[in-house]
Amino acid sequence: MRYPLALGLALAFTMPMAQADEPLRVVTSFSILADMVEQVGGERVEITSLVGADSDTHVFSPSPSDARRLAEADLVVFNGLRLEGWMQRLLDASGYTGTLVVASAGVATLASDDDRHAQHDHDHDHDHDHDHEHHDDAGHDGHGHEDGHAHGDTDPHAWLDVARGQQYVVNIRDGLIEADSTHADAYRENAEQYLAELEALDDEIHALIASIPESRRVVVTGHDAFGYFADAYAVRFLSPVGLNTAAAPSAADMGRLVDVIRDNHVQALFHENITSPALIRQLAEEADLPIAGTLYSGALASEGEASTYAGMMRHNATLMHDGLTHGEARQASENKAMHESHDHAH
Repeated sequence: MRYPLALGLALAFTMPMAQADEPLRVVTSFSILADMVEQVGGERVEITSLVGADSDTHVFSPSPSDARRLAEADLVVFNGLRLEGWMQRLLDASGYTGTLVVASAGVATLASDDDRHAQHDHDHDHDHDHDHEHHDDAGHDGHGHEDGHAHGDTDPHAWLDVARGQQYVVNIRDGLIEADSTHADAYRENAEQYLAELEALDDEIHALIASIPESRRVVVTGHDAFGYFADAYAVRFLSPVGLNTAAAPSAADMGRLVDVIRDNHVQALFHENITSPALIRQLAEEADLPIAGTLYSGALASEGEASTYAGMMRHNATLMHDGLTHGEARQASENKAMHESHDHAH
């Protein structure tokens, strides 16, 4: 079919522009980063998350199709801090040479200590000495760390403090601009709105947690991932498992944790979406405590409020508040009944 000259010229100019205006292909390592990219990128991005909602990054094993996804991407975003022990091998296998965003770059990190929250003297006064902290400037997980569960001496779950999460957003914004400078203004505008939303959310979480009596801010979960939440919001966490979700606590570990739970007058236990509920159920039975609900740490929910990063953080704080304050009311009721029974006996 032959076109008139004017139409042919129009097609010649519009077709390349349409191709250039295609969405930016972004691959993220896990679901929380995917949501952050979506908030900043909006309609300009097409996102693939290697590890999906309700799935555990610690035990993920990449496939050849994942390497192909990276090879076809315009931008790759991952956490760093050795969270994704498989990422460097995947990058090497894919031959990816485009823009890389290490979302945690520039974040003040915390040391990884598997049993730090099982100690009685954990300090939550925010006078932390950051002189010993370090950053994963290289961003890559590095060779020689073939075990995807090994985080080294740094806790990688920095997004669980919303203020640190804001640095993630800044890094993602800059990466999007580097990969697609044509739409830089849109990325900046979206990021500015999102950062303001997260600033308000951070204030909201601080207020929620501050309303819980300090002696009751003790949370038991199935995975020791909440160090940054503890650091930011003055909550103490106890866990039968360290940072490695593939670990299994011994009977002696469980016995010691039950003793710690009783010594600290813990009011409620919490499931976590990426760990087996069996551990918490066993603890609940042995310690005679209710399970208040499910917390989200390393993966978003497939649906509902916790299916976005902001919603996940709000859900966690609200659930902790309700579980711990209701537990306080339950304890007060039990104490009152005990006193009444004692008085009646006399």
